Amino acid sequence: MGRSSALHQMAIFMTMLTGGGCGMMYYLMQKNFSQAEYYRLALEQLNGHSTAMASLGAPPLKVHNLHLSDRYNRMDHTRAQIKIPVTGTKTGGYLFATSVRDSFKNRWHLQEVVLQLREGERIQVFTPEPSQ
Repeated sequence: MGRSSALHQMAIFMTMLTGGGCGMMYYLMQKNFSQAEYYRLALEQLNGHSTAMASLGAPPLKVHNLHLSDRYNRMDHTRAQIKIPVTGTKTGGYLFATSVRDSFKNRWHLQEVVLQLREGERIQVFTPEPSQ
């Protein structure tokens, strides 16, 4: 009985340790995204777009964690494509943002930001100025 109890306690401890490690990894990945320049630039555009904010019923704007398993979310050294879940007091939706990185200046530049509301309406939040 004593050995079985010790094995049971060890199994519980290992399960908690593994679960805690996964939880910490998820938290750190979300924190990384929220501090990324391409993420912040997209949210700044949304916050400055009065029509999109009014459609959501914001402020207050609630920004939710990215769905890490969503295949839309893709990042590498030169391009970032993210889908940020957002809600206001009226409705919610997803903020789709595409950015490219200028390797010379080491800065991210938005290419497009679109708010897709739950009801299906799409609001163009940002489109870059055409090059001259």
